[in-house]
Formats: sequence, C-alpha cells, structure tokens
Amino acid sequence: MSLAIFDLDNTLLGGDSDHAWGEFLVQNKLVDARWYQQKNDNFYQDYQRGNLDMFAYQEFVLSVLAANSLENLHQWSVRFINEVIRPMILPKGVSLIQEHRERGDHLLIITATNDFITAPIAQLLGINDLIATTAELSKTGYTGKISGTPSFQTGKVERLSLWLKDNNVSIDGACFYSDSHNDLPLLQLVDNPVAVDPDDLLKAKAQENNWKIISLR
Repeated sequence: MSLAIFDLDNTLLGGDSDHAWGEFLVQNKLVDARWYQQKNDNFYQDYQRGNLDMFAYQEFVLSVLAANSLENLHQWSVRFINEVIRPMILPKGVSLIQEHRERGDHLLIITATNDFITAPIAQLLGINDLIATTAELSKTGYTGKISGTPSFQTGKVERLSLWLKDNNVSIDGACFYSDSHNDLPLLQLVDNPVAVDPDDLLKAKAQENNWKIISLR
C-alpha cells in the first residue's frame, strides 16, 4: 500500500473551489458584490502568479464565516456543493481515485483551500483524509482566523510531515497529483510526482525533471 496524495482545485476539480465560493457569495448577494468580486479576483491572480499573501487572503475569506451564523453557513455550503461543486468534479479524476482505491492505496487530499469549503468536497469524493487550511472554530462560530499553519506551498510539506507522524504512514513510494507550481515543494518531495493539466511553470519543471504529465480534463 502506498500513499496517493491529491491536490484538489484544478486537479480533481475542473476549477478552483476557493474562487468559486467567492463567486457564489457574489452571485447570491451574500456579500458586497462589487467590492468582494474585485478582491476575490485579485487574490486569485496573485495565486496564479505565485505571490499570494496567504494570510491576507484567508483574512478576507474567513471574514465571511465569522460574520455569519453556523446555521446560515451550513445552508449556503449545501447549496454551493450541489450547485457549483458537483458539476465541477472531473469524471477522470473520480476514475483516478478509484484506481488507487482498488490498489489499496491510502488516499489523501491536501489543499490550501480552507476546510469549511473542502471538507464536504472530500466527503463527496469518498476520501476520508484531508489536510486543508484550518478555519478556527470556537463554541459560538468561526473566529475569522487560521488555526495552525496554512497548507500552502512549503506549508503543505510541513502539514504533511505532521500528518505522516500522527498517522504512522510512510511517504515512501508516495505519489502526488497537482496542477500548480505552488505545489513544487511537495512535488519535489515525493517519489512519484505527477503534473495534472499543469500551469506553464509546472509544465516546464515537469518536463525538465521527466515527471509524468497527465490530463484529467
């Protein structure tokens, strides 16, 4: 049994769930539409360029969770999953997950997107283990802060290392599927890095290192 690690956005999904959540809030007039749309798009462009300020971005995203009740957030999440995420799931991604499941591999999603958004998606994909940026939750609701290290860039390596130790799982022989150059620190760590519909920077790095390149689109 080996560890099969999957990035989520633009890897198993045909889009970015974090950015899509922002668009869902805007389209349903759950936030100040013009201001939120601009900020959401600017942060996404920073992510694509590789210079995202993760803490500033999470402060922006998590402020919505802090400003609303858990009951409302749950209702919005259910709608978001059904209306936006289900159509975004790539059939070839589902097949890839099933291939690893049939081999008996240990399945893990690791994503920079916060766990409020991604925990229901992991559940929908039938993957029990998820490493995501953790939105801090108190007895009364979300605080608007991050708990621990965000699982972004080198933070993915840090969070995975802790997870491996806590779960007594070996990284030997592991594969990691990702679309983004932001995941190079983890791709360079595993024995079997796989570039999935990669961005230009990752594609160049994958070709340089003779990494496997696949498409799930």
